[in-house]
Amino acid sequence: MPSRLDQANAIRALAMDAVQKAGCGHPGAPMGLADIAQVLWGDHLKHHPAAPDWVDRDRFILSNGHASMLLYAVLHLSGYGLEMEEIKNFRQLNAKTPGHPEYGCAPGVETTTGPLGQGLANAVGMAIAERVLGARFNRDGHEIVDHFTYVFVGDGCLMEGVSHEACSLAGTLGLGKLIAVWDDNGVSIDGPVAGWFTDDTPRRFEAYNWHVIHDVDGHDPAAIGAALRQARAEAARPSLLCCKTVIGYGSPNKAGTAACHGAALGEDEVALARQKLDWPHPPFVVPDAIRAAWDGREKGAAAMAEWSNKFARYTEVFPQEAAEFKRRMQGRLPDDWPDAVADFTRQCADKAEGKATRQSSLAAITAYAAALPELFGGSADLGGSNGTEWPGHKPMRAGMTTDKATPNYVNYGVREFAMTAIINGIALHGGFIPFGATFLVFSDYARNALRMAALMKVRAVFVFTHDSIGLGEDGPTHQAIEQTPTLRMIPNMAVWRPCDAAETAAAWAAAIEREDGPTCLVLSRQGIPHQPRTKAQIADIRRGGYVLSDCEGEPQAIIIATGSEVAPAMAAAAQSDKRTRVVSMPSTTVFDAQDDEYKRQVLPPSVTARVAVEAAASAGWYKYVGPHGKIIGIDTFGASAPASRLFEHFGFTAANVVAAIEAVCAADGEG
Repeated sequence: MPSRLDQANAIRALAMDAVQKAGCGHPGAPMGLADIAQVLWGDHLKHHPAAPDWVDRDRFILSNGHASMLLYAVLHLSGYGLEMEEIKNFRQLNAKTPGHPEYGCAPGVETTTGPLGQGLANAVGMAIAERVLGARFNRDGHEIVDHFTYVFVGDGCLMEGVSHEACSLAGTLGLGKLIAVWDDNGVSIDGPVAGWFTDDTPRRFEAYNWHVIHDVDGHDPAAIGAALRQARAEAARPSLLCCKTVIGYGSPNKAGTAACHGAALGEDEVALARQKLDWPHPPFVVPDAIRAAWDGREKGAAAMAEWSNKFARYTEVFPQEAAEFKRRMQGRLPDDWPDAVADFTRQCADKAEGKATRQSSLAAITAYAAALPELFGGSADLGGSNGTEWPGHKPMRAGMTTDKATPNYVNYGVREFAMTAIINGIALHGGFIPFGATFLVFSDYARNALRMAALMKVRAVFVFTHDSIGLGEDGPTHQAIEQTPTLRMIPNMAVWRPCDAAETAAAWAAAIEREDGPTCLVLSRQGIPHQPRTKAQIADIRRGGYVLSDCEGEPQAIIIATGSEVAPAMAAAAQSDKRTRVVSMPSTTVFDAQDDEYKRQVLPPSVTARVAVEAAASAGWYKYVGPHGKIIGIDTFGASAPASRLFEHFGFTAANVVAAIEAVCAADGEG
């Protein structure tokens, strides 16, 4: 049987070789963390390489994602089907081994990491999901949800502010099955961190209510194993293992220095490291005995078979719960979901209520949550303002472990970035459709996590209220100007800005049903009038843009509007002496995905006299109005005043829209 050191050295060798072949990468952290990875994966991690999506597997997250070759090496060695050719193609086009781990590229990669600290926040989300799912479905003697979430973090992860946000919340919630391993090597890209990172990290985490295990020798398997066992035994608090390691362990001249952090060691140093590690094998060669020691398939099959038998017994005793658990983990919506959407949409049309779309959103959440137990909400300290605290919401607190107290909501506190990254983790875990809310202007705090959600194509909903100068007296610090257009610029992000309750209901339904990416709902603080529609128009809301009001014959002008600006657009069309069509476009991202024939029907190319109206930065609307169209937008910061006064001051009035119609028609020769 190969020694633990030999097995760890297989990680080190593959990391050195792959980075050297690529000519770039980060060999230092994989070499420093190899011993910890060997103990975790060899002795503690519950997983099955042949079934990487097994629902009760332990989750492993590499938050310091630059150390990606550590993850790729253990996946390769454990039997996940990540072939040696992929290791050799590290950082190459279309390889399953990109420079930082990407969810969906290789089996066993639980989340996309690289922007430091976010993997740690994702892990908090996964631990929340495990806790809540267990509270909902476990029964005495039938614990079908029982797994740990492990996360490796580096100094950089702990320097990033998102780690403070996420770990503070994790300690408050008492997430006992969350275990973080701190790679305390004291080095970042710029050199020894003592010049810029002198936090007393153990005491910081103790203040968060974490169980902290001090001074673990990260190169002593016995010490590592003892620390992991101690962490697994702690049920009431998340655990932090403070592991002292040497970055680039085994490199004679670069170990312990920044020289091995973010660059290949060089051929000469790789050769010297092979000698020091007593690894005489050629590049990308791992002896069969070491491969056999690493192979996790037999052990994983046994663990999964044990769980399958447990679930079979659970199914016999609790058939309805078992069926519901399977449905939720498969991401399938309930059979009666279409009826719930149709009923609520009809109610919105019948009531014809004029109110803020944040209030319409609350009504939608209330209606849809009744049909959708997997809907899991939250807000960054603004639940009442955001309209996310529906009558059936049950906030999560430490110690809530029974079905009667199963939470479906998190009070995230003033932690927008962590909230968004945690939601990503909840979505990745499975069993939930999570959403979280804050003011639109604070989406900037969460921006990188929103980008990661889109990159990973997670099924999550981000609710952003107080969407414009309509916020009013709080002034320009809180009034969103550029946020909606820049959210639309994120690839694979669906963005909706509905104009009333009917569009809000459709937007929420579309967001819940979307399986291939996240959705942002951009909602108003101020009241908005209801717009009457036909059944066909209600159906067309789902297409992102549709004709809300038309004229006899071919239009002379088209007004395109979103959100609260649909009302002055409709008023302008009624006041104008031009044949005017009003297009409501609650989602440009969804409209752009429609077929060309439909888009031409809504926006006929022959009608070039066009006006776009939105209380946001204007640049994105030129693609719809063309170079000769007019955009009534706002390209300055707002001001502190009542909303009605601000809309008048910045030109969002029916009279101003009518004037714009006259101008574009005159320029088009229609005047």
